[in-house]
Amino acid sequence: MEELNAIAAFAALSQPTRLAVFRALVRAGPDGVAAGALAELVAVPASTLSSHLKLLEHAGLVTSRRLSRHIFYAARFDTARALIEFLMEDCCAGHPAICGPVPAVQAACA
Repeated sequence: MEELNAIAAFAALSQPTRLAVFRALVRAGPDGVAAGALAELVAVPASTLSSHLKLLEHAGLVTSRRLSRHIFYAARFDTARALIEFLMEDCCAGHPAICGPVPAVQAACA
């Protein structure tokens, strides 16, 4: 991951609602969640949620797809994995195995 992409992703996640939305999408898995259901999950009005989702999508953390009249949003696990790898690439002087649970987190995003 390029540094500018990491900065954009961190900026998008640095707001409490967007972080909650992203975490809810991670929990939902690769199929994602319909926008209305996501708004209920994070207790945010749909109009507010829309702007947060645009920022997350622009940062490459979320994808959307239309199914009939519904828009489903899903976390981009490839981007999440790349962000974690970006943070940890120089971990422990090049010995990431001693950093603890990070490899388990990376495997969960596969």
